Amino acid sequence: MARKNRKQLFEKVEIIDAGARGKSVAKAPDGRVIFVDNAVPGDVVDIQTFKKRKAYFEGTAVRFHELSDKRTTPVCEHFGTCGGCKWQHMTYKHQLAFKQQEVTNNLVRLGRIALPEAEPILGSKKQFFYRNKMEFSFSDSRWLTKEEINSDQELSDRNALGFHIPGMWDKILDIKKCHLQADPSNAIRLAVKEFAAQNELEFFNTRNQTGFLRTLMIRTSSIGEIMVLIQFFKEDIEKREALLDHLKKTFPQVTSLQYVINNKGNDTIYDQEVICYAGRDHIFEEMEGLQFKINAKSFYQTNSDQAYVLYKTTRDFAGLNGEELVFDLYTGTGTIAQFIAKKAKKVVGVEAVPDAITAAKENAKHNGIKNVDFYVGDMKKVFNDEFINTHGQPDVIITDPPRDGMHKDVVQQIINIAPKKIVYVSCNSATQARDLAILNNLYKVTRTQAVDMFPQTHHIENVVLLEKR
Repeated sequence: MARKNRKQLFEKVEIIDAGARGKSVAKAPDGRVIFVDNAVPGDVVDIQTFKKRKAYFEGTAVRFHELSDKRTTPVCEHFGTCGGCKWQHMTYKHQLAFKQQEVTNNLVRLGRIALPEAEPILGSKKQFFYRNKMEFSFSDSRWLTKEEINSDQELSDRNALGFHIPGMWDKILDIKKCHLQADPSNAIRLAVKEFAAQNELEFFNTRNQTGFLRTLMIRTSSIGEIMVLIQFFKEDIEKREALLDHLKKTFPQVTSLQYVINNKGNDTIYDQEVICYAGRDHIFEEMEGLQFKINAKSFYQTNSDQAYVLYKTTRDFAGLNGEELVFDLYTGTGTIAQFIAKKAKKVVGVEAVPDAITAAKENAKHNGIKNVDFYVGDMKKVFNDEFINTHGQPDVIITDPPRDGMHKDVVQQIINIAPKKIVYVSCNSATQARDLAILNNLYKVTRTQAVDMFPQTHHIENVVLLEKR
């Protein structure tokens, strides 16, 4: 028996909303949701589905009958193929409106939280060239366009230095110009590729695990410092030094030039030795006179300007007067802890990653901050009664967990401690809503503020202030 074709065509359907993962939302005639990957709310389109589930479809707009007034022309030639900047075809004011809507919907519908009047979302002054960290991958079998595939001409250049195609781990889109990181990022990437091509340096092949050049990372800071790190799959001293010397000569403004030799199955560098070839092994970021040392493995918010906005919002919500003991959970490299320290009596930061805590201590010492202490360990194990007895009863808890939110044991411990205030910073308002629902009997949400760290994407940070009922 022939397999039933699950693909369907829905004609002249209006896109009614923006949903999760950057997709837009429509409704099928039977009421089921359709998630559409290339349309904007307000478009009227024909949708070809490619996936069918019990409660929803996924599809692509194949014909546009009416274009939304929320549309704008994407500035990037790679839009639609590259996996980033999925909302670049939507005006920024409407991006902000849908982000605000997402946060409100999650807190109200998922968390069943009674919200105060929402404070206007804090948008980014820079809608492009706002990222301070970019990572690019080398490939000897780049992603081909339909025109190239159908062409009779033989392709002489299959090398790429760019981004993974969404859902295709072994396909790399060669990037001509990226609008996410300011110059000299594009110039550095293009210079690396040109030198590699001219000198016949092998680009990596992910499937076969062969080649020489693996990844390129570029970090920049708000005070003009630049870090470049090249990851090689194998050592070849002559070729490696030739490329690094070329970069050193061509871009003398680079503060930190580093490399890694990594021949393992994946390209993560966190378990690898990072070697400094020229300059320092770190760069500095600065905020209100504080300096934060960033090495190749450090976590730092990727939008420096909006990180400052986020941290100011957190400090404002905490409402410190200089007498409080503050616990900063999931402190990372201690940036929030140090940023608020001058307003608190003492800040205690806790984080699971040892390297992050080492960096936090070094930065605090560099900044001359003496009223912060940092401790490393699994949050649900470290943050126990003994920890409270040792360090004291906090007046305020600041928590900035990963996307999965807080472990239920951590939430319960916060309830047991019952501080006067909790400031909850989140990059995922859905898991934030889940945690707020557990806290809801003891705490009331008195302020909520969305902060846009990632223009042209659906991602949004949200800060909530909870006060005891």
